[in-house]
Amino acid sequence: MKNIVLLSSAHLHADAYIHELSTVSDARIVGVYDNDPARAEAAGTRYGIPVFLALDAALDASDAAIICSENIHHEMFALEAIKAGKHVLCEKPLATTPEAALRMVNAADTAGVLLMTAFPCRFSPAYQQFKQLVNSGAIGDLRALRGTNQGMCPGGWFVQKELSGGGAVTDHTVHVTDLLRDLTGSEVESVYCELGNGLLHGDFEDTGVVTLEFEKDVFATLDASWSRPKSFTTWGNVTLYAVGSKGTLEMDMFNQEGMLYSDIKGKVGVQNWGSSIDRGMVAAFVESLLSGTLHEKAASGTDGLRAVEVVEAAYASTIALQPAKVNHRT
Repeated sequence: MKNIVLLSSAHLHADAYIHELSTVSDARIVGVYDNDPARAEAAGTRYGIPVFLALDAALDASDAAIICSENIHHEMFALEAIKAGKHVLCEKPLATTPEAALRMVNAADTAGVLLMTAFPCRFSPAYQQFKQLVNSGAIGDLRALRGTNQGMCPGGWFVQKELSGGGAVTDHTVHVTDLLRDLTGSEVESVYCELGNGLLHGDFEDTGVVTLEFEKDVFATLDASWSRPKSFTTWGNVTLYAVGSKGTLEMDMFNQEGMLYSDIKGKVGVQNWGSSIDRGMVAAFVESLLSGTLHEKAASGTDGLRAVEVVEAAYASTIALQPAKVNHRT
């Protein structure tokens, strides 16, 4: 049995991770610690788990930690957990800067603990089949890719750049960038990005379109936007479209859905069904803890670092008004 502590519930995904962990054998949530005591108490009540008043006590009681804090605090929580010899699953983006992400990766390597980035889309059966077909040559030589990760603006600390590190480009570029790297087995060489705030008119970008050039002779475009209005039927999507020398292939990751007409919410909504990618990810984390080796489908700390480097280049290109080279740290 592996004891796991939740370090902050600031991120919306914390609810899903805790729920799915409760269904995984060989794992137990021992409690929650948060740098916001009121949020910790609320999470403890919501999840029915103990609340730790000190970070040291939380880490002493656990074998591993799941970090769901504001993005700016990922590094602090991760370094403290790693220093205590604990394995870490960290919410994306891994950090707000590549330098911070690299410090996390290096610390885990030095300590000999696992650092896993929370990229649950890798565990989608639709994506796994998409990857298998592309890699089998079903559409010939891969030429180009198109991806989307369009959703609603989460609000709250997500739009406070001092806590999040950026807007929609920070939040939504990393997921599909990770899938594209995993799919192609290639690193992103350069990035061009255009962004705007024409939907919500805040001091953060709510829309971003990114073009990625890979080391292999492949390019991709990505719509990484908070472009869904509040009245939309669902939070957003993750899609991929591949163009090969012999054909094309399309994936809509969350297309297993039913329509719900709710008098309680006063709107039409979507209820997804099928395999839970969050459960797949947390189960892989537990399996990794038991084996001492990162699960074959899991995203490593280095995978998280590479995605943050792409975000850095995306923002740099918007300043230079031209493609920006990706600076890969080692």
